[in-house]
Amino acid sequence: MQTSKNVKKNLKPNKRIPRISTRGYYDLETGRTKKIKNYDLYPEKFFDRLGGVSEITIVIHGLRNNKSGALAKFEIAKKRLVNLGYLHPIVGFSYDSNTKGVQYRSQEKKATNVGVMIAKKNGKNLSAFLIYVKKRFPHLKIRLIGHSLGSQVILSALVNLKNKKLVESVHIFGASIPANSVSTKKFGTIIQKTVNQKFVNYYSKNDSVLKNGFEQKLIPMPIGFCGKIGKSVSIYAQKHVHPDNHRFVSYAKVLNSFP
Repeated sequence: MQTSKNVKKNLKPNKRIPRISTRGYYDLETGRTKKIKNYDLYPEKFFDRLGGVSEITIVIHGLRNNKSGALAKFEIAKKRLVNLGYLHPIVGFSYDSNTKGVQYRSQEKKATNVGVMIAKKNGKNLSAFLIYVKKRFPHLKIRLIGHSLGSQVILSALVNLKNKKLVESVHIFGASIPANSVSTKKFGTIIQKTVNQKFVNYYSKNDSVLKNGFEQKLIPMPIGFCGKIGKSVSIYAQKHVHPDNHRFVSYAKVLNSFP
């Protein structure tokens, strides 16, 4: 349990949010693996001192985020969660999502596919961290928050955990994974076996980015746009929300409680 002194220390303005990073591990044009390593930790000292921390929440950003963009998303998450009374440490997961040409219509399809490929590969990186940190600190509760393509990193991480129940809860916002991903015929059973408490999908039928991505055949029917398809497991829940747009800051505003 955090003391008031430790909470105040964690809330110091401009303090850099600790992060797990795989930046530079994958080619932004092809998705090819460039570095055979699980992850880098910044600062390493933070991750060595988790023995006195009861839980952490890891935030995974979406497509089209460079290093600074990723840090901005982590700050948005931290600010919102603190406002909701969540005073445990926030950790960012930063990966190569700013794929080459994603901003141009002529290259959008290829760049999106490369982004999905990289996100799936990062699931293995994230699961490696989860296994490592839970082995070192068995008491530590770990929660995951994913926005847009970050949902794919989370889903792939859960698959890579091979039924190890290491995650306390998952919250996804504007998720780009297919709508049948949580069904019992796909990954629902895996989710049930790897997440302790709940897996919550915040989706919006007004999300024009996901709608366009589906209509332009950039992505399959996304769960963040229409909700789940198929029979889901008991741990799964979904909430239809009304963010202003697809941006993470808009989804953060409609989050009314956590966890």
